[in-house]
This record gives sequence, structure tokens and C-alpha cells, in this order.
Amino acid sequence: MKLASGRAWLAAVGAAVCAVLAVCAALAALLPDVAEAGGYHGGALPARAAVTSGAVTTSAAAQARHVVIVGISGLNWNLVTPSATPALWRLAGAGSVGSLVDYAQRPVACPADGWLTLNSAARAQGPRPCDALPAVVGAGGGARVPALPAIIRANEPYHESPAWGLLGTLATCATAVGPGAALALAAPSGAVASYLPSAADVSPSVLARCPLTVVDLGQIEATERVRASAINRQLARLTAELPAGTLLLVTAPGAAAGQSAGSAPAGPPHLMSVVVSGPGFASGQLDSAATRRPGIVTLTDLTPTVAGWLGSAVPAGTVGARITRSDRGDLDATVAGLRARDTAEQVWIATHGWFFIGYGIAVVLAFGVPAALFWGAEPRRRERRARCWRAAGTAAAAVPLASFLANSFQWWQSDGPAWWLYGLTAAGTLVLATAALLRGPWRRDPVGPMGVLCAATLLVLAVDVMTGSRLQLDAPYGLSLLVSGRYYGIGNDALGVYCVSALVAAAWTAGLVRRPALAAGLVGLLAVVASGWPGFGAKTGGTIALVPCLVLLVAWLAGFRLGGRMALPVAFSGLALFLVFAVISYLLPAAGISDMGAFAADLLHGRAGDLLQRKAGSNVGSITTSTLGWLIPVVAVASAAALWRPAAMRLRTLACAFEARPLLRILGWLCWLVLVIGWFADDSGVIVPAAALPFVIPLTIGMASSVSAAAGGAGYFGSALAGPSVAGRTPRFDHPPR
Repeated sequence: MKLASGRAWLAAVGAAVCAVLAVCAALAALLPDVAEAGGYHGGALPARAAVTSGAVTTSAAAQARHVVIVGISGLNWNLVTPSATPALWRLAGAGSVGSLVDYAQRPVACPADGWLTLNSAARAQGPRPCDALPAVVGAGGGARVPALPAIIRANEPYHESPAWGLLGTLATCATAVGPGAALALAAPSGAVASYLPSAADVSPSVLARCPLTVVDLGQIEATERVRASAINRQLARLTAELPAGTLLLVTAPGAAAGQSAGSAPAGPPHLMSVVVSGPGFASGQLDSAATRRPGIVTLTDLTPTVAGWLGSAVPAGTVGARITRSDRGDLDATVAGLRARDTAEQVWIATHGWFFIGYGIAVVLAFGVPAALFWGAEPRRRERRARCWRAAGTAAAAVPLASFLANSFQWWQSDGPAWWLYGLTAAGTLVLATAALLRGPWRRDPVGPMGVLCAATLLVLAVDVMTGSRLQLDAPYGLSLLVSGRYYGIGNDALGVYCVSALVAAAWTAGLVRRPALAAGLVGLLAVVASGWPGFGAKTGGTIALVPCLVLLVAWLAGFRLGGRMALPVAFSGLALFLVFAVISYLLPAAGISDMGAFAADLLHGRAGDLLQRKAGSNVGSITTSTLGWLIPVVAVASAAALWRPAAMRLRTLACAFEARPLLRILGWLCWLVLVIGWFADDSGVIVPAAALPFVIPLTIGMASSVSAAAGGAGYFGSALAGPSVAGRTPRFDHPPR
């Protein structure tokens, strides 16, 4: 092997440093909270789930004379068995069951967080440390929570617009039993009208006295079987004393904090248990329009649901949706399914960060090893290097798609679920990349394998979003219920991959037909409707980012030059379409209840300030939550410089590819632009470009090296695009439009 010149080695070292920097930037943005919650949430606070008044119901209960809420912090389905908790198991068999996303201000909610969220119908955070509820001072037949005014002030920076004291105003009178219940029913001043210190004080007359009774049965941890038995006895006694026709809600306000290290409960979050027993909820499953997931409800759904049972109204714009009932099968099978979903969530939390570490390292090795082995300008070395980089880019482009397709198999039901998930992902990557490289008419096109994989990724994600986002749930690039980033649509991790895939698929498809602009427009239409329509993805950031980039691509393909007067209309085209979708969601709930509709309602009624402040804070927080978050802006600037002056940065392969195929330069800029706009338009912030880096960087290098080598090596791939035969039947984009 000949030694390369000093400049060549300098360029090689620079490229390696940039690659490592990009990987570090991705990991820095994706892993700020791994130590804290076992996963990341990037500081992002999810958007509102649904407008309560417009929730679509499957089967809802009629107004009840009595509603009793029983809270057992830390209760999850692994603790509920016929032998350990027979009373609760009987309630579950007679009533409706589901899993609760117990997310307040953090993925792991403290008990106080859960009770405060019930109090205000909005995500709230209690005082720290986590292991003690605020003190309750008895006062005659009532009580007072002295710390509540200070807690309310401490929650003001979160801009969640809580309706403090709402739960206690839903009935003509309400009784609190235990300190957590006092926190749930306290007025903003801290006053509790009717209070009993312990569940031992509950009697049939107490339960019948008020339309609403809230009972705190304490906390339970996974290892506390004795505690579970004691709580079961209390629950059995309480249910035996309920007035006829009572609607009973048993839920878990927050995780158990007995092993807390201070600011949060120890261990990763779990999906909690929720059971509703009473008229209208016999032998069913609990659903919510907020999640669009059968059997999954959220903590913020509980207060609007209780309001509906009591025939009370909630403030306009309240977060959450009323819980409804749907049919289910055998209780054992239903609970097994709920436990398996929690298992899938635990796999996501434990391995999500490591997946991106492995992905990034694999990308660096896949491009770095061929660069070291075949460095140099000799044609043979250049050809071998380009072939390796083409294969590496194709394999990297297949990883997200393979991770989604792995969910076609119920790996969460198996022994060793993590091994099955990542084994299926690795096998799928190998099969997809091999098929793209060696099969199909596109294999002779320099960018064909990568183009077809981007098209397949777009198609699979679009269909998945329109049919319930099942393939994304708990996939490494997908959605997690426990971090509550999104419950449906395109996830924050996948947004950049989706947008880049849409642009590459549109550009590649355009080269296959006689009317390229029309083809690209149709591909773009599918991408925008799937991700943005309220009934499908309802993705705000994706709509705002993707639409202007697609408009620019279609205009370029059609040969139109967009002058300065069109700059603002194009730039704001995505925002305009988002507003259209939002108004449709607000005015026509049948089109799809979503956070878009909630935003339109807030905007029309002058309540959008808190929401916008929360989104902006989440976006900024995505950088500041990590000491290395500043790397993402650095990578963005470096990428822009590489696209603008590749030759000046000694990126000869990229410069040659841009000269040979001007469309590739346009595509590179549009991919950069869609990630930057997505960064600022989505509340997940830098997560959008960071998660896309292991996908888009190898994709760009693979396409550029293939095109450059084909242009300079007489079409060593046998590419149809490089040969003259294609000129008469497919459009060529070797020159900019008129």
C-alpha cells in the first residue's frame, strides 16, 4: 500500500474526526437522561393529547351517584395475581382493565406528582425528595395542606396550565382519606373540606356521604408481597362497603418511592395498573382517545373521566380524554398482554441508548475500515472504496426499516425479548441490504439500492401511521409509552429518518418516469398526508419541516426558478398547512382528535401562550440538558460548509458527485434543511437531527461515492444512469433547471 500524501492524510484525519464528532453529537443529544430514567425524553414535554369535549367514545358510563378513587402508588400488573391480590383480581375480572402511563413532569412520577396531577388535570410535580407526601394538618372534620401554595408556585415555570383544585370541585362534596387523597382534593389554598387520616376510618356512611371519595392506600413496591397482602385486605373491606351503583377507580398515582435516592423513585418506570368497576364497565378493556392505543390510558385522562362520571364540566382545553370501555377476552390473556407491553417498554428503556451507540460505532467502522484499506486516488483503490461505501450506505439505510419490521414478530412475548428484537433487526438489515444491492432493476443504478430502501422506509412508515403506528411502538427508532414523547404518529427519533426518506424517495422516483415533478409531488403528498393529517400522524414538526422542502424539490424538477418574492410563501408553506390541519381537527373531530386540534382551540380562545412557552422551553432544553448538546449545532454548521464548498474542504468525492449529478447537491441541501427546520419546529429539538445522523450521513456518503465513481470510472456499476441508453427514456438532471 502506498503512503498517501500529507494533504490526503490530513483530509482523512479530518473526515474521521468529523465522523466521530457526528456520532458523539448524536449520542450526546439522545442520551441526556439515560442515567435518570433509563431512557431519554430530551426535556421534551409532550403535546396535549386531545380536546376532552371531542373525545370519541367506544362505550362510556352514564352519570354515577357515587365515584370512589382508590390510589395505590407503584401498583403494576406484575403485582396483581389471583393469589397475591385476590380482591383486586376479582375487581379486574368483573370490571375493565388497562395500563396507565404514569408520566407527570418526568417519566418516573413520584406519588405526590400523581396526586397533584389528579388534583389539577395537568402534569404537575411535587416537592423533593420523593419519599414523603406533603404534611396534612387536621382541622375539625377537614384538613389543610400547608405546602400546596408553594407547590403551585414551583410549577409555574412548566406552563402546563393546571386547574388547581379541579378534582375537588367536580362534586357537591368530596371526602379525602389519607395524605395523598388530601393532596388530590385540596383547594389552591390547601384547604380540604372533608378529611379522614386513614382507610381504617372508612365506613359505609362515609362512602355514601359525598358523591366523590378519594382513598389513599399507600405505596407498594415490586418486592413487597407482605405489603400487597395488607393492601388487598384493605381494598376487599372497602369494596364490600361501597354504595350500590358506585363507580370504583383503582389506579396508581405515581411510582412507589420507598427506595428513592432522592429526586425520583429508584429504578426504571413501569406501566401501572388501572381498574374500573361498576355500571358500564363490566368485563372490558380501558381505552383513551389520547393514546389511540387499546388498553393504554394516561394519568391526565383520569380527572376528565371522573368529571364525566359525575356529570361535571371541565375547563376548556383540559389535557386528556375521557376513558372508555371496549370488549376484551379472557382476563388472564388480557393481563398477560398488558404485562408483555410493559416488558417491551423495559427493553426499550434498557437498550434504546445502547442501540444508537452500536449504530454509530458500526457506521464509523463500516466507512473507516474501507477508507484505511483502500485509501488513495488510484482507480482500483477508488473503485473498491466506493463499492464498500455503497454497501455500507445501503446497510445503514436499512437499519431503521429493519427495526420497524422486527415488530411484525411479537418478540416481547418471548424469552430474552431484547435478543429477539435486536437479532431480528440485524437479520432484517442484512436481508434488506443484500436484496437492495443484488436484486431488482435498481441495483445497476449508483443510488438505486439506497433510493429503494428510502422509498420502502417511507411506504412502511406511512402505512403504519395510517393504521395505528403498531410497527413503531417500542421499536428502537420508534415510540415509547413511558417517556410519553408520542403515543401515535411519527416518533421524535424517527422524524428525521422519515423526512429524509421522503425527500430521497421523491427525488429517486422522479428519475424513473417521464414526468418527474408529478412523481415527486405524489410521493411528497403521501408523506405529508400520512404524517400530518389529524387522524393519522398529526405531527406538527414534520408538517412544518417537510412541506417547504418538498415544494423546493418539485419546483426544481419542474424547471421553475423561485425568485425572492416566493421565499416567504415557500418558507411558511408548512406552517400554513399545519394551521389548516389544526383547524380541521378542531372543527371536525371525525377527521381525528389530536394535539393539533387542542392547539387550534387554544389559539382561537387566546390560551396558546403557555403551550408555546412550554414547546420553546422543551426545544431549548434539548440542548441544555446535556453538556455535549452543543455538538449538534457544530455538526449542522460543518455539514452546511461541506455542502456549500466541498472542494474547498477537500471532499473531492462529494464535489465530483455534485458536479456529475446536480440533483444530488439539491437533495443534500434539502435533507440538511429539513433536519434544521425539524429541529426548531418540533418540541423534541435536537433529537430530530441527532437521531437522523447515523442514517443520513452514511446515506449521503454512499450516494456520493457511488455517483462519483460511476461518473469517473466509466460506469463500473454498469449503471443505467451512467450510460447513454437511458437518455431517451428517463429524465436526466445533469444540469440545473432553466
